[in-house]
Amino acid sequence: MKKILIIGAAGQIGSELTLELREIYGGENVIAGEIKEITSEKLLNSGPVAKVDITDINNIADVVKKYNVDAIISMAAILSACGEQNPQLAWNVNMNGFINVLEVARELKLKQVFNPSSIAAFGPSTPRNNTPQETVLKPTSMYGVTKVAGELIADYYVFKYGMDVRGLRYPGIISNETLPGGGTTDYAVAIYYEAIKNKKYTCFLKEDTMLPMMYMPDCLKATIDLFQADYSKLKHHSDFNLAAMSFTPAILAESIKKHIPEFTIDYKIDFRQAIADSWPRSIDDSAAREEWGWKPSYDLDAMTADMLKVLGEKHKKGLF
Repeated sequence: MKKILIIGAAGQIGSELTLELREIYGGENVIAGEIKEITSEKLLNSGPVAKVDITDINNIADVVKKYNVDAIISMAAILSACGEQNPQLAWNVNMNGFINVLEVARELKLKQVFNPSSIAAFGPSTPRNNTPQETVLKPTSMYGVTKVAGELIADYYVFKYGMDVRGLRYPGIISNETLPGGGTTDYAVAIYYEAIKNKKYTCFLKEDTMLPMMYMPDCLKATIDLFQADYSKLKHHSDFNLAAMSFTPAILAESIKKHIPEFTIDYKIDFRQAIADSWPRSIDDSAAREEWGWKPSYDLDAMTADMLKVLGEKHKKGLF
């Protein structure tokens, strides 16, 4: 039985991942760690909550000892768009914070560390179509720089200290539970809210910007599947490519119009376009499929139908 600390448990992925893992391992065995006050009743009522500042190594160690933690999932991060506004903060949280996690895990002999990477690890010199598992990693955003560095330092701890450190490169993640948190792919979440509320959306990316995306249920499945995978079968550790679907804002708009025919989209391009232009259009995730059996469940139209159903019910209740 693992006792798991999730750092960044109130974030877009962390909030849902915490609840999923509590269903699997029991609420008392999954600690929701967050630097800010957690207000979610679901998180507060389903298991322990701890204040965790990933930039404070002593704070992390104290929480690990208090709850007898043997695995850490590090979801705390400054995302791509916010990282460009404050690159020093992004480095401190994403890189120095992750090293704190690794050092606590090493010193206290934890069983496992999980730290996600991102398609932001790629750059303009990376092949953009069917991006290979092993390829050029020269990102042009600070978020991407921290993700490449995180992959490398994670593998260093695997080879240097024999630790079990795992991670995968998330595409854009689309959720009907948590609002976006400052990423370049945020449009693919906001567009559904605006389609329901206002029947129109102004996109900050060009209409033909193709990016890899994934629905949150598949994101949670991939994370948990890799977390639970047989370590002896893993040839890679901290940098698995992950894919489900790729689409442009225009293609996504057409999917929404199948349900809301009057929906319209226009475009007002901002600085996030340059970030998106440095990322892949599609991903080769054959290593994940071969080494731990990854397979997505949702395509674009299935995701759109579910997003609009769930968000439509929330809108009727006045929840947004």
